[in-house]
Amino acid sequence: MNYQFIDIREKHDNQVTEIILNTPPANILTSKMMDEISDCLKIQQEVGDKKLIVFSGEGKNFSYGASVEEHLPEFAGDMLPKFHRFIGEILGSKIPTLAKVSGSCLGGGFELALACTFIFADQNAKMGVPEIKLAVFPPPACILLPLRCGDAFASQMILTGEVYGALQIFEKGIANAISEEGNLEMDVEKFSNNSILPKSAVSLRIACAAARITTVGNYQQYIKQLEQLYLKDLMATQDAVEGIKSFVEKRKAEWVNK
Repeated sequence: MNYQFIDIREKHDNQVTEIILNTPPANILTSKMMDEISDCLKIQQEVGDKKLIVFSGEGKNFSYGASVEEHLPEFAGDMLPKFHRFIGEILGSKIPTLAKVSGSCLGGGFELALACTFIFADQNAKMGVPEIKLAVFPPPACILLPLRCGDAFASQMILTGEVYGALQIFEKGIANAISEEGNLEMDVEKFSNNSILPKSAVSLRIACAAARITTVGNYQQYIKQLEQLYLKDLMATQDAVEGIKSFVEKRKAEWVNK
């Protein structure tokens, strides 16, 4: 299968698939890129001996996030539910998933990583959800972040929009491992070889579903409620519209606090 916005690499006799976001330098998660990832993910679920799906970004960055332009008021009603289904597909993968993060991993890109079973990060990686700086909030992160790091730090990330280094992300329990500069690929390979590939593929799938049942259940329970809060309440405010438009128009936002 040939894709326009992602590359696919098969490793270890097709037991490991790497999905590479391939629109550098920012690797923005557009609607079309999400379609391609969803298609590939669906195909991989049917490969009986598949044991791991790795997500990475081409170039220096993992992803700057979802397309802000596609979150303008005229598009948000379609784009937001689609993005939430997309994150749900990654969460619900029968095959363990791993985000291999280098450079910037922000907004929707960070939410993609949060949806994965494992997060491995280069020591120089930067992660965060800066949406509040545009007067909006990240619905999937509001569910997934507290499950990884607790309410206190999750709220700090969501309400300040600050971006954090890999070490702090690791220390808060969000990432599984951090690698010294230049060693990320080697460390992911070592983890795959030592901890994943020796296992039974069918048992990995069942254990993955069992281990993720609380996370998936929480996501399914709350994502529609947060989606409506975003679309009906938040996007009815002048500041949310101003935040998105100011970013697209590359100017400073002017808040009216309503």
